[in-house]
Amino acid sequence: MRILLIEDDRKTIDYIVKGLTEAGHVCDPVEDGRDGLFQATREAYDVLIVDRMLPGLDGLSVMKAMRAARVLTPALFLTSIGGVDDRVDGLEAGGDDYLVKPFAFSELLARVNALGRRPPPQEQTTVLRVADLELDLVKRSVRKGGQVVDLQPREFTLLETLMRGEGRVLTRTMLLERVWDFHFDPKTSVVETHISRLRAKIDKPFEVQLLHTIRNIGYSLHAPR
Repeated sequence: MRILLIEDDRKTIDYIVKGLTEAGHVCDPVEDGRDGLFQATREAYDVLIVDRMLPGLDGLSVMKAMRAARVLTPALFLTSIGGVDDRVDGLEAGGDDYLVKPFAFSELLARVNALGRRPPPQEQTTVLRVADLELDLVKRSVRKGGQVVDLQPREFTLLETLMRGEGRVLTRTMLLERVWDFHFDPKTSVVETHISRLRAKIDKPFEVQLLHTIRNIGYSLHAPR
């Protein structure tokens, strides 16, 4: 396997590179977090080994940035911090496994091999489309009929929710939970107001109407039928 090691301690680097090379793997060491992030997004690797404490950019930030950039390569965190909260932070940042220093190389090798045996991660779609409406989750942009549509953050989230539920009726309660994280009725017209604003931006200026009100039930976004 080809493995990227992002670690700033020279003794640890030499120890890991030597062991992985002897095990038949190719290991590229990088000593700075920013350089590691650049390398991970530029080259294809089978497994990533990332230290928590790094110069330039810490390991958690490196991992979050890689996942945001759709680098889905399995990753093992190395750390001298062994608390439960720290392990949880690493896993929630996008790490797949965790190994506390000092460690036996045999265990690191076993964990690396296990990560390498995982099936390739499925790329999640980053662009949603309904008819001539397009929403880019990475660029946070929206186009209708090729024209840029400017949305406020909450309007963007509302549109994303409606597009993911294409053709299904989403009730007011469902939208309150998914868009505003309200698990109670705030007794306001916040949903209706945002639907009206969204409709004014993605429907009224265009010929193709996509956002439909289902009387006394909710809303549905779909192509003309």
